[in-house]
Amino acid sequence: MSNNENPQESLLGNETAAEPAITPTAEAPAGEHTDTLPSVEEQFRALELKAAEHYDAWLRAKAEGENIRRRAQEDIAKAHKFAVERFAGELLAVKDSLEAALAVPEQTVESFKSGVELTLKQLVAAFEKNALIEVSPAGEKFDPHKHQAIGMVDSEQEANTVVTVLQKGYTIADRVLRPALVMVAKGK
Repeated sequence: MSNNENPQESLLGNETAAEPAITPTAEAPAGEHTDTLPSVEEQFRALELKAAEHYDAWLRAKAEGENIRRRAQEDIAKAHKFAVERFAGELLAVKDSLEAALAVPEQTVESFKSGVELTLKQLVAAFEKNALIEVSPAGEKFDPHKHQAIGMVDSEQEANTVVTVLQKGYTIADRVLRPALVMVAKGK
């Protein structure tokens, strides 16, 4: 340190002279690409493939929707066609009983009456199994949704009360199949 040199400068000078400088902008060999972007044609082909895939998926979904709609329509048509199948099966027993009653060679009034009563019980049971309910509203308030008034009569009952049932009505699953034909009280 006698020649007025800074010890750091001498060290730095020695280091820089000993090692060659590496520049960050050194170029890669000519055959290699470090950042390769696909060309416009390659991007276009990739997008066309994706569009074709989406179109195919859309066509398949559309066909599946059409198949579901067609199957649902077939199911509805079958339901309409065979809706009364269970009820008809129940009525077959009633028909068989009526035919058996008519096939008896020597009928008495009592045997005929008992046969008709048994057949009526079968019919009522078939109605109950299929939610076909009888409506006989004698003494009830007139309900235009369930009853059909044929006329009004003078009566001691309250006005708009069913006095006489001319024909019973029927409901099926809480829906009026046939309204009861009734006579209604005029009132006092």
